[in-house]
Amino acid sequence: MNGKTKAWRCTVCGYIHRDQEPPDVCPVCGAGSEAFEIYTMPATEPLQQVQLWKCLNCTYIHKGTTSPDTCPVCGAPRERFEPLLDEASPLTHTDRKDVVVVIGGGVAGVSAAESVRHSAPEAELIMVSKEDELPYFRLNLTRFLAGELSLDVLPLHQVTWYTENRIELLTGEEATNLDVQSRVVTLRSGKRLGYDQLVLAMGSHSFVPPIGGVHKQGVYTFRTVKDAQALLKQASQGGPCVCIGGGVLGIETAGAIARRGGDVTLLESHEWLMPRQLNQLGGEMLAEHMRGMGIKMRFGARTREILGDECVGGVQFEDETIIPAEHVIFATGVRPNSYLARLAGLEVNRGVVVNNRMETSCPGVFAAGDLAEHHGNVYGLWSASQFQGSISGLNVCGIWTDFGGLPRSNSLKVLGVDLLSVGQFQPEDGSYLVFEYTNEGKYYRFVFQDGMLVGSILFGDTFFGAAVQKAVEKREDFSGVLAGKPTGRDIVEHFLP
Repeated sequence: MNGKTKAWRCTVCGYIHRDQEPPDVCPVCGAGSEAFEIYTMPATEPLQQVQLWKCLNCTYIHKGTTSPDTCPVCGAPRERFEPLLDEASPLTHTDRKDVVVVIGGGVAGVSAAESVRHSAPEAELIMVSKEDELPYFRLNLTRFLAGELSLDVLPLHQVTWYTENRIELLTGEEATNLDVQSRVVTLRSGKRLGYDQLVLAMGSHSFVPPIGGVHKQGVYTFRTVKDAQALLKQASQGGPCVCIGGGVLGIETAGAIARRGGDVTLLESHEWLMPRQLNQLGGEMLAEHMRGMGIKMRFGARTREILGDECVGGVQFEDETIIPAEHVIFATGVRPNSYLARLAGLEVNRGVVVNNRMETSCPGVFAAGDLAEHHGNVYGLWSASQFQGSISGLNVCGIWTDFGGLPRSNSLKVLGVDLLSVGQFQPEDGSYLVFEYTNEGKYYRFVFQDGMLVGSILFGDTFFGAAVQKAVEKREDFSGVLAGKPTGRDIVEHFLP
């Protein structure tokens, strides 16, 4: 810092505020001043704020004068929302009349468009989405597959919202070329879009490992509405199904099929479920819950080949074991859709490399969401995509706004079990303190470093999950609590009202 102005980072959404004091509320996510921490970086002007509501279950941010009847992401009722501002206040407005093109119809692209329209009412705004459907809540596809939601509630906005906000939405269109010198995007249809500012938010695609038989009939990935409809059709026909991948998507997919009465086996190459989000005990407790749903599981399972002639007939493992299958679903991770950016000569590593303003190596071109790589991190998380999209939109409008990174958090839908994993749940060395407590099928894990809560796992009970997540995001100091040599149960009781 230059000694004149401080920088403050919102621990909830990553927004950077520059002033001698933190703002009363964060203009991106609405968190209070207590959520800000000192951040070292140059300074520019601060921003104003908008009306926002936060779901205490899944941290979804809703924009509007009132909270929704139910959370469109996790289904929580209205009373699980808290207002992030007492009254509405518009974002800083600019008089820019730039042509802004947003490529991508996921939450990052839509959030960028929302931010641009709020901040630059006179800008010409065009959105390009590869899918035919209106932009939708992608993370609710497993709930649709499970029968919890219908297709008509998936869209992020209805079609009238785009017309009312003067957003030209081009669905079923794919960007095939980007000329950053002439500032022109070419679509597969041949249409050319000139732009002044560009946001790349093409998201990611399903990764399928290079094993034999992946092109057989009956092999699926699960990323789009069309994927979900195809899986639903197959599930209704019965037959054994194998889901490969024990992460969040694989678990929710297997759970959704089981909810439909399907015969499903989940394969995980690790020794327990969700190894990136859970320790072994947490993973084993989740597996026990899933067995109670009728889901079969195999661990340390390394797939060699999908068997069958034209259609799937089984799955063979590296140890020669074979299990029967008529349908195979790959939930083995995603990869950023970086082809267009590479073709245009932008800097690409794991994702499209961006700075704190979400700007790529080319001025005037921004990236957000699953596509973007910020300080080596490709988040692949709904909340990060939403915040990055909003921040990129502000910068498009010339309102200098920085993203300072986020702690990782995950929760589960569909399975009927409460689960929250946030921050660093595994200690790296002896400087960490770990407290655990189990009680009647519930499991609590808290990880501290230098007196601060840096990570937690809550399984079977997330009643105080919002407080735990906030404490991790703020890196709350528990030195006083820890000085009393507490047990895991004491830490749990500390969070209880």
